[in-house]
Amino acid sequence: MKSTTESASHYTDLEKKSISELLRGINAEDKTVPMAIEKALPMIEPLVEAIVHKMRQGGRLFYMGAGTSGRLGILDASECPPTFGVEHGLVIGLIAGGDKAIRYPVENAEDSTTGGWEDLQAHKISTNDVVVGIAASGTTPYVIHALRKCREHGITTGCITCNEGAPLIAEADHPIVTVVGPEFVTGSTRMKSGTAQKLILNMISTTTMIQLGRVRGNKMVDMQLSNKKLVNRGTRMIMEATGLNEASAQALLLEHGSVRAAVDFFTKEK
Repeated sequence: MKSTTESASHYTDLEKKSISELLRGINAEDKTVPMAIEKALPMIEPLVEAIVHKMRQGGRLFYMGAGTSGRLGILDASECPPTFGVEHGLVIGLIAGGDKAIRYPVENAEDSTTGGWEDLQAHKISTNDVVVGIAASGTTPYVIHALRKCREHGITTGCITCNEGAPLIAEADHPIVTVVGPEFVTGSTRMKSGTAQKLILNMISTTTMIQLGRVRGNKMVDMQLSNKKLVNRGTRMIMEATGLNEASAQALLLEHGSVRAAVDFFTKEK
């Protein structure tokens, strides 16, 4: 299989280039990523539809990957509770090598043919759930074998990869393939490939949460009030929705714990 993600960079003699040349080159390559994702939208839609369907039945969403791909899945999963007010454990990110691998490489973890399925079993994976494997190369054994076991057990699978014809594609009910081309630094898939994965994960989780009613209008009405910035944001939302002054809006927010609850109470009382 010809691996696009391992293909030689279009740029050479990088060590001889100025800072300005390097920055412009990286930026020029980054600009190509959204266009590659646009071509993949017809692949992303059925995966989101499947996730929404399963979550409405009480299922969960799992992301799994190794290295950068695993970290990006964990990042997206970890942002769902504070952003959308959902419980921890509704969206779960798994990385080859476990939590230690979030910060430090864990030798040979991504080459395990059993570790991925074992990690899923530890979370009592079931047919209510959806598992999305993330691997720029599409060849990561940790991910491939986990998705294969999922399919054997009737669990819905998806994947995000940047190589056409990658082995991972065959293990996904809903494969997403975004060919972003060679990296600026040959093989450094934390760059364009990682950017593509991050954008697609944003699309998947955000669209899913909107479909599940976790956004009202265009506002994060269920966000957790975990710091002053978010309290201030919530206060402004309530002021806009109710016409209350800042002090009254903030008091209502702190009393009811969320923008949604505060606005619903105000509307009901009015």
